[in-house]
Amino acid sequence: MRELSLRTLNRTLLVRQHLAARTELPPYELVRHLVAVQGQEPNWPYIGMWSRLRWFDRPDLAALMHDRKLVRSTTLRRTVHLSTAEDFRWLRPTVQAYVAGALNTAYYRNEIDGIELTALAAVGREVLAGRWMSRGDLGRALAEYFPQRHTRRLAEAVEVLVPMAHGAETGEWGRWRNRYVTIGPAEEWIGAPLGPADPPTLVLRYLAAFGPASVADMQAWSGLTRLSEIVTALRPRLRVLRSAEGAELFDLPDAPLADPDLPVPVRFLPAFDNALLGYRDRRRIIAEEDRQRTSREASAGVPVYLVDGFVHGRWSLQDSTLRIEPWYRFAADQRALVEAEARQLLTFVSGDGGGDIVVTG
Repeated sequence: MRELSLRTLNRTLLVRQHLAARTELPPYELVRHLVAVQGQEPNWPYIGMWSRLRWFDRPDLAALMHDRKLVRSTTLRRTVHLSTAEDFRWLRPTVQAYVAGALNTAYYRNEIDGIELTALAAVGREVLAGRWMSRGDLGRALAEYFPQRHTRRLAEAVEVLVPMAHGAETGEWGRWRNRYVTIGPAEEWIGAPLGPADPPTLVLRYLAAFGPASVADMQAWSGLTRLSEIVTALRPRLRVLRSAEGAELFDLPDAPLADPDLPVPVRFLPAFDNALLGYRDRRRIIAEEDRQRTSREASAGVPVYLVDGFVHGRWSLQDSTLRIEPWYRFAADQRALVEAEARQLLTFVSGDGGGDIVVTG
């Protein structure tokens, strides 16, 4: 059984995520390859696409949403992702039980206590049939059927129970935070019914973009549990490898493993990037102490940059100033390479490349 070094895992991740070299794939195919692109806040997916695609303009992603080829909705880990409409049809049903588990948390419990959930879902479907509404408007409409309840919580509970798509304008470039979200039934958005849950496809598609990986990694990425049963059934179709610490890793049999000495460029990643959140053991891209640092600060929602394939520090954008905060000393020409990529990012964000780059520390 082949043992893989940390650098081999790092380079393989970068290659499969198209971070070792930008790809000429169209945006739709990149989203499909990644299974789902973290889209918790509107602008971040655009940064993630820019970091991976050789040719990408911001309207390219917005057009896919307006054409309803992409769905912006809650899927993996109960968070908002962009996925292709075709994939959403199996992805949301596959994670639905985990998404619905949110109703057992204190955030929902008091406000939905005593409400028959099937009735709440049915009313939500009725209110939203053929319409798009903000969560606030939906909550007020639901309050007519379920009075003396927190209206926003009622709307969110319906969104948990009934797969919803966000309106295309919700995911347009221009905002670093969600301020206004419109929702409607995902099946109406797609124009087709959702299919059955498909955990084997989930595992195989994950491995294509994130492998080699352990069962624990698959579960951390998806939010699901008991995937060991699925992997056991798939085992004859998988390649089995080991990490340097002896953890069992699974992969597709024909998926490439990268050279650990592969030169890789500086890359700027958005907050919540898939490459950072795709594993339970994230050391293949970020040191454990740095992972803990970002988790404490903002639930891992910290934009970072990579030097030699690993997280080297964080970045932020305020007005027209891009600030870089290194966590490690720069070696040789690394600072110049980071600043050059930062200038390209400013050009993408501003359109003219204007603005300042400030390196702190």
